[in-house]
Amino acid sequence: MKTAAVLCMVVLLGASRAATAAPAPDVSGEWELTEQIFGNSLGARLLLKSENGSLSGTLFGRGKKTVTGTTTGDRVQFEWKDEDGAAAAYDGRVSGATMSGTVTYTGEKWAPTPPSPWTARRPAMDRPAAPRTLDDEPKEFHRTFSAMTPPALRIWPGDVVRTKTVDAAGVDWNGKTRVLGGNPQTGPFYVEGAMPGDVLAVHIRKLRLNRATAIGDDGLVDRAGTNDYSAEHHDDKFQDVVWEIDLASGMARLAKPTEHLKGLAVPVRPMLGCVGVAPGFGAAPIRTGDSGGFGGNMDFNEIREGATVYLRVSQPGALLYVGDGHALQGDGELNGNALETSMDVEFSVDVIRDKRIGGPRVENEEYLMAMGLSGSIDDAFKEATSDLASWLESDYGLTGPEAAILLGATVEYRISEVADRNVGVVAKVAKRYVVRPAPDLAPAAPKPKP
Repeated sequence: MKTAAVLCMVVLLGASRAATAAPAPDVSGEWELTEQIFGNSLGARLLLKSENGSLSGTLFGRGKKTVTGTTTGDRVQFEWKDEDGAAAAYDGRVSGATMSGTVTYTGEKWAPTPPSPWTARRPAMDRPAAPRTLDDEPKEFHRTFSAMTPPALRIWPGDVVRTKTVDAAGVDWNGKTRVLGGNPQTGPFYVEGAMPGDVLAVHIRKLRLNRATAIGDDGLVDRAGTNDYSAEHHDDKFQDVVWEIDLASGMARLAKPTEHLKGLAVPVRPMLGCVGVAPGFGAAPIRTGDSGGFGGNMDFNEIREGATVYLRVSQPGALLYVGDGHALQGDGELNGNALETSMDVEFSVDVIRDKRIGGPRVENEEYLMAMGLSGSIDDAFKEATSDLASWLESDYGLTGPEAAILLGATVEYRISEVADRNVGVVAKVAKRYVVRPAPDLAPAAPKPKP
């Protein structure tokens, strides 16, 4: 009898423990997923829905991948497959607000062996109740656009950041050299919620000159002149030219004017030569004199107060850099340097989720502007035109023929940059010619009763 009683108690205790066992964690909702592929971080946004042990969802950032899987206790398994046969299977465990495990790729020539580690975390949930104004006094400056540089500041969409930049030679607002030249950058700024597959909108709220000098050059870059012209001008030595700026009147004059330029005075028009985000998966750090789809050293003189710059996000947090202030620059940056100076900068950001764009885009009160950046003007021209047409189609509802008709009649072009590896060509259209479709706000018609 005692043996039977003991067995009964064991059975009852086991049943009691089973009844009170912790339920399987709910993995529904948003996750920020990071894989380590050959030592490189690959980020993506993951949306999951868990129901009765079954998983469904979408992986963003590499196109859209449809995800299916299961959960059993704290174990989670899910996968995606492409039409071309590529697939990835994730196996891991859930622990509170994190998941981790390994991912196995098939159908890819580069598939790592053994499987690669992955982790996922819930997005930050401590967003302030209202946008903040944050003052950032930069302590160091960076000469590459890189995902490996620790963030100087973590910000939320809507926050206003007030910061400073050094000039292209690394000289600050007090005339002190703080870093080697080559367009040193302020930042990077980690934008909470920004993930690969999104677009970062950078609103340039204020640009203020903060010192009374700027530096230019006295030669034309190679792309700007013919061989005959260059051969005839051995006096183009690219010597520094100092400009003095009257901050009160907003006029700049040569500190040592030449005979024919004694009366030269030009109104300043502050701009940022560099606005960029960290390059994507597997990319090496990119020097801050370069440009591309990530933005960077675009040297477009319409990136000034009141403009919004759109850049595709390739890394978690985007990692935004700003720098290379100019008091004034003509189209193309023909001298290689154009009134380079330090700057007080105020900006805010927004994140446009699951948005695909070509190259960098710029918008102001009057224009939509798409930028092509390439080794030749021909290729940059094609990129700029194609992306502007795509913008009109995707955001304004125009068909391809309609975009062609509109651009054929109204498009304008600017050469933004010829001084560096990539040429910049900007295609622009006046917003007065473009009407964004109104959202359909009409309530759905009630369904008839059976």
